[in-house]
Amino acid sequence: MSLTPWLRWNEAPSRLSSRRPTEMVLETLMMELAGQMREAERQQWERGNAVRKICTGVDYSWLASAPRPTYDLSPGERLQLEDVCAKIHPSYCGPAILRFRQLLAEQEPEVQEVSQLFRSVLQEVLERMKQEEEAHKLTRQWSLRPHGPLALATFKTRARISPFTSDIRTISEDVERDTPPPLRTWSMPEFRAPKED
Repeated sequence: MSLTPWLRWNEAPSRLSSRRPTEMVLETLMMELAGQMREAERQQWERGNAVRKICTGVDYSWLASAPRPTYDLSPGERLQLEDVCAKIHPSYCGPAILRFRQLLAEQEPEVQEVSQLFRSVLQEVLERMKQEEEAHKLTRQWSLRPHGPLALATFKTRARISPFTSDIRTISEDVERDTPPPLRTWSMPEFRAPKED
């Protein structure tokens, strides 16, 4: 038994990965695409076998299994998908994978359609990122605007509107002026302005 692992207890723990987060997101998303394409291909093959069983009434799958043709992305399509994956922020990687799996479960696409579905999910995520960035930018602009009397002075108009003062005499003003003020309750003191004689 080697004691080497036990003797290295005081060394600094090595980082799990020295790669950048964008590289890890790219690799994770492309691995998810490849895995889902294999799964869609397997499901398509099983559906084909089930149809053949129903049509012929006999199951020859135990006799010999023919090599299944594997679907692979074209190099151009792979590069385009990698380019889009590289734009995804790491915090959006998990939600993108969840949305992709959800759409696959709902639609059960053919193998050839999986890459288009993946591309549509990535476009949704990029749109969401853009919307959230714009909202963040607006809140930052709003929070950085100057506060205080100078900021309010820019929004004030020159004409001041006072809804309670008017030059036009009304009947209610005359009535209110001639009536004495209502008496207060016992708990409240009576305040009256001194009358000018």
